[in-house]
Amino acid sequence: MLFQIREWILAARLRTIPLSISGIFIGSSAAYYNGMFDYAIFSLAIFTTISYQVLSNFANDYGDGVKGTDDNRIGPKRAVQSGKIGIKKMKRGIVFAASIAICLTLLLVIISFKQDLFNLLLFVSLGICAVVSAIKYTVGKNPYGYMGLGDFFVFIFFGLVSVIGSNFLYTSSFNMFLIYPACTTGLLSVGVLNLNNMRDLDNDFKSKKNTVAVKLGIAKSKIYHFLLILSSVIVMLAFQLSLNSNSIFFNCLIGLNVLWLLIHLIKIYGVQESKKFDVFLKPLALSTFFYSITISLYFFKILG
Repeated sequence: MLFQIREWILAARLRTIPLSISGIFIGSSAAYYNGMFDYAIFSLAIFTTISYQVLSNFANDYGDGVKGTDDNRIGPKRAVQSGKIGIKKMKRGIVFAASIAICLTLLLVIISFKQDLFNLLLFVSLGICAVVSAIKYTVGKNPYGYMGLGDFFVFIFFGLVSVIGSNFLYTSSFNMFLIYPACTTGLLSVGVLNLNNMRDLDNDFKSKKNTVAVKLGIAKSKIYHFLLILSSVIVMLAFQLSLNSNSIFFNCLIGLNVLWLLIHLIKIYGVQESKKFDVFLKPLALSTFFYSITISLYFFKILG
């Protein structure tokens, strides 16, 4: 029993959670800055987002496992691939995770919008889209992750929806000033996905998983990665200037993040073998989370 619990925890890939909740911190802290924060909404938004991420991880484990894509992957072994969780059990796990995600979504939007039927239905629909997207990334006959569309969906959900959408839960209005950190978070998240896909390029090519990295090849994928990270840095600095903060500590933290990202690009430039991209995945994800925490501390008026 304990062995099975451990395998399900590993399949949930909890290390991916900090990246998934980065946008929620920014959108929620911006609501606090404007005097519209709510602890119940914040807690539910975090747990709902985590449920989407866990569902996505289960579905990816299942989808890539049954298609044989994971057979020679470089990263950590997956549950279905290794046989530690059977296909039928993982199917049940996906159904259970999807049910939890839908229940949390309903509870979140009911508390957020109460009598506002239009926004309630809008966000229920958005939640259902998030659940379907989490599953369809690798599951089914035509998974969009196998058509190179994963980057687009990551930018939308990890960036725009996560930041601006979570802020909407508190304010019932679109704060377009948040487009800057939303794009930064989205671009960095796509950068993490691109690193993952560059690492798995050879195996994905053999498995006919046509990610952007497979379509571009190593050399052009690195150029694409440079554009993603440099764009995120430009938008990050533009937002920093618009805040016009006098906090030396806050400005230094953003500066350190920018410096780290530029060093990251220099290191990526020298990589020639796809498997060597693996070591850059976790640091880039943590850098994205670090950025979200820094911005959140500003909005929470701790680093203002």
